[in-house]
Amino acid sequence: MFGDMSLRDPYEVLGVARTATPEDIRSAYRKLAKKLHPDLNPGDSKAEDRFKEVTGAYEILSDAEKRRRFDAGEIDASGTERPQQHYYKEYAGAAGPRYQNTSGFADLAEEDDFLAELLRRREQQARRAPGADRLYQLQVDFLDAVTGATRRITLPDGNSLDVTIPPGIQDGQTLRLRGKGAPSRGDGPPGDALVEITIRPHKFFTRDGDDILIELPVTIAEAILGGKVKVPTPSGAVMLTVPKGSTTGSTLRLKGKGVARRDGSHGDELVKLKVMTPAQPDAELESFLSNWTPNYDPRRDMQP
Repeated sequence: MFGDMSLRDPYEVLGVARTATPEDIRSAYRKLAKKLHPDLNPGDSKAEDRFKEVTGAYEILSDAEKRRRFDAGEIDASGTERPQQHYYKEYAGAAGPRYQNTSGFADLAEEDDFLAELLRRREQQARRAPGADRLYQLQVDFLDAVTGATRRITLPDGNSLDVTIPPGIQDGQTLRLRGKGAPSRGDGPPGDALVEITIRPHKFFTRDGDDILIELPVTIAEAILGGKVKVPTPSGAVMLTVPKGSTTGSTLRLKGKGVARRDGSHGDELVKLKVMTPAQPDAELESFLSNWTPNYDPRRDMQP
């Protein structure tokens, strides 16, 4: 019978006969509204859906012209023109959520102190509703994410917003700036600004949780003989002792040189050594190696 089969006959929804008088319809709606109003059923989604259905039915049947057109089959239970019913989702969505018109409820409130109080509370809630949240994106450097920083966003209206980047923030994390969103349409507080953080990659640092990872090139002499080498960290360069006999893949740990944590502690920096040969030919090294016979086989574990 209806364009949208999920919509029930408004007479059935209100529990009245098709011959019901306007006063019968008004009385039935008043009784159901008092029982189902969301303010009296907080958290009850079924009661809220039923209240919307009842309100929609009343909007059809309380209007003489809409009731006539519904009875004549010209409109369906949502008030939609029947010849266009297969386009309902298009224009019904554009018109806003179904059953949100409270004009009929307001008419009843003039005659009923209880309903008038509910309407007053609803209007107060609407006025006090906060403004909408606004979403922004901010790219920050790797080291700013590790150590913390303050960066500025230029807003579409030309204003600016200073954003404090807390130490240790993760890529994709969203910061909430209270009261920095859209203003309220009424007397409520402004919404919040939600700033999604994107971290730019670093040229030699990477991150694993709270640890910083770095691959450090060392010479053959430093690897074989050991020694002190300078290593960059997020807080500045430090000296690191390379043990004798190190090789590519050897990993050394710098305690407390990683990412800051909320409790004030820090992760570590893990330094992975990479033994490098000279970029240009070295006659002295070549002469030494040509007369040197290694006493070890680096591929001894790869025999079939």
